[in-house]
Parts: sequence; C-alpha cells; structure tokens
Amino acid sequence: MEFGSIDEQLAYLTKGCVDVIRPEDLKAKLLRSAGTGEPLTVKVGFDPSAPDLHLGHTVVIRKMRHFQQLGHRVVFLIGDFTGLIGDPTGKKATRPQLTPEEIAANARTYERQIFKLLDPERTVIDFNSRWLGKLSSADWIRLAAKVTVAQMLERDDFRKRYEAQQPIALHEFLYPLAQGYDSVALECDVEMGGTDQLFNLLVGRQLMRESGLEPQVVLTLPLLEGLDGVEKMSKSLGNYVAVEDPPFEMYGKLMSISDELMWKYWLLLTDRTEAEIEALKTGVATGQRHPMEVKKELAATIVTELHGPSEAAAAAREFEKVFSNRQRPTDIPEIELPSPGARSLVSRIVASAGLAGSNSEARRLIQQGGVRIDETRVADVKAEIDTSPGREYVIRAGKRRFAKVRFIDTT
Repeated sequence: MEFGSIDEQLAYLTKGCVDVIRPEDLKAKLLRSAGTGEPLTVKVGFDPSAPDLHLGHTVVIRKMRHFQQLGHRVVFLIGDFTGLIGDPTGKKATRPQLTPEEIAANARTYERQIFKLLDPERTVIDFNSRWLGKLSSADWIRLAAKVTVAQMLERDDFRKRYEAQQPIALHEFLYPLAQGYDSVALECDVEMGGTDQLFNLLVGRQLMRESGLEPQVVLTLPLLEGLDGVEKMSKSLGNYVAVEDPPFEMYGKLMSISDELMWKYWLLLTDRTEAEIEALKTGVATGQRHPMEVKKELAATIVTELHGPSEAAAAAREFEKVFSNRQRPTDIPEIELPSPGARSLVSRIVASAGLAGSNSEARRLIQQGGVRIDETRVADVKAEIDTSPGREYVIRAGKRRFAKVRFIDTT
C-alpha cells in the first residue's frame, strides 16, 4: 500500500487507537525506516489460553496488517512461557496456570485463524519461551529489581484486589515483567494491545529504556462490545462472532447489532477510512441511506474478508430468504439421533442436535420464544414431541440455527 507522506502513514496506523505513546516517536521511527529501508518491528502478544479467535481479537490483528501493508515486520508472539504464569489482567482472582501441553495444543490453532487477515509471508510467529525459558534465577532477580511493588500496585486490577484484601500471588507480578522483557528481547519498535494491556505495554517501555534501547511506541485499541452492545465481546457471554463462524451465521449475527454499534464496527473491523465512515453516517443522517442497507454493506464487507466474495454474496441471499421472506435456509444440516423412546422433551432434543450448548440453554431459548418445531413455536419448557423411530422435524433455535432431525432405531 502506497501513501504520499509520513503524516498519511501515521494517520492510517493510528486510526481507531485509544492511546498512542508517543505520536512524535512513531513519526520519527517511520521517518527513519523510510530513510534506511529497515522495517519496524511490531509485536503483539497472544495468550494461548483462548485460541478460538472472535472479531474482538481481530481489532488488533487488523492493525498488525496495517503495519504489514506499509512494509513493516510483524511478530505474532504466542506467550507460551507467560501462559504458564497466567495474565491476571481484569481478573478478580489468580488465573489457573496452563500446562505446557495445553499451551502447545492451543497455540497450534492460531495459525489457521490469523492468516485470514495477516500475510503469511510477512508474519513472524514466535514463542516467548525462546528467551524467557533461558533466564536464570539471577536474571529474574535483576529483572524484578527494575520495577517496584508500588508501581505494580498502580495497576488497576492489582490495586482493587489489594484494597479488597483478595489474594495476589507473587508469581502474578512476574507477568508484566515477562511481557516487558519480550520487548527487550525482540528490540521492538512498536507494541500493541487492548486498552486493558496499557500497564504491561508501558512496563516494556521502561525495561527497554533501562536496557539501553530506544523505548517502543505503545498503541492501544478499544475493547470491542459484543452483539449485545454492552459487554466486551466474549465467547463465555455468548455475544461473539467467531472468526470461523460459517458465512451465513456470521452475516446474520452482524445484522443483529444496533445501528449505533454499527459505526464502531465499521471503524474497528474494516479498512474504511474515517472520512468514508463519516460519509456513510451523513448519508444515514440525511435519509439518503437506510441504516439497514449500510449494515448489510458492513456484514458483506466483513464476511467477504474472512470467507470470500462468493460466500458473502450467498450469505446475503440466504439472509434475505430467511429473514426478509420468512423462508427456510437452502442448506439445513441433517442430523440423525437415536430414538429415546415414544416421547422426549424438546429442550433435550434441541441440545442433542447441537442447536444449544446445554439443556439449560435450550430451556432458556424456549422461554424466550426462540425454538420452533416445523415452524410452530414451542411455548412450554416442559413440551414433548414424538421421537419414535422414523419421525422427522425441522428445528429452529434462535434466529440462525436450523437442523433437520430424524430419529432412528439403534436396537
């Protein structure tokens, strides 16, 4: 990607950022890189405890791609050593430590997902055990001497737990030190993360300075609200869009967000410029564009990037068919279940068919009016259906999950 000036590059790289520490340092680094031809080293660390990526994770991954597009070196750093410590960020209690086997298994799932956005040829995947695992006890003591306990207690989550007399394990103080030392080992020019990572990123600047290195520039990105528009996108809260969600499901989820939240998604989940997004806002405000049409454009843009244009077009057609024309999807998964007998609870069948994560979730869906059997809404959580061998039903759970269920005799 070509830009006419360093100022244009700076605007592109800081688009959507919350903290830029410091803009003048980033500009100086970009000028030096342009003069020498040496790319900047840009690092982002990922905890291998949660390898299933959702769109919230892609906010910082997209910013990594922006640096790649300008020719810089991006390091996707998997914290296999720091994963043994457990990042306490935002936690009210000590995090469970992962085993090396769990970390290795989780780390393997990243590559398939990140290369939906990043260029494999321009991405360095590294593991921080490569240098942290070599530090001796004396090295850790010298490293710990560079940061005071008072500084550690400035971190919001540590301070709150200390004031509430909740336990803080000593090893948790090692996490910011370890993450900061990553920047020393890689001699980073830039490190990025969510706003909740600001303390850790600043420790990296301090350790680099004390090691005689030029401090890294710190960029933080907003934490993306999930589909509910309230809580941070999270798989545990169920308000997420997974990077590997099927195109139709991804498109439908994106169409469910509020008109207000749509603008933040445009800013953080697409490469549209701020001027282009403002033009879309103006079009909606003046009545030239309908919010629904702009949201469809957003959904198509994101699905195209993660799945391809033909899949996005098919998802859009399917959405119109199912939600605008009230028809069933074209491709409904067919599932065979062993007949549990003459009759069974609908909630149990919904869960068994994989349309809900558990019986309790299936019951909640029924209570919310979100379950239909052959287009008839199920109103009672205690409702039963005939599950004799040979019976078939099209079951719909929520807005986007369908299955054709057939019961078979397994005796």
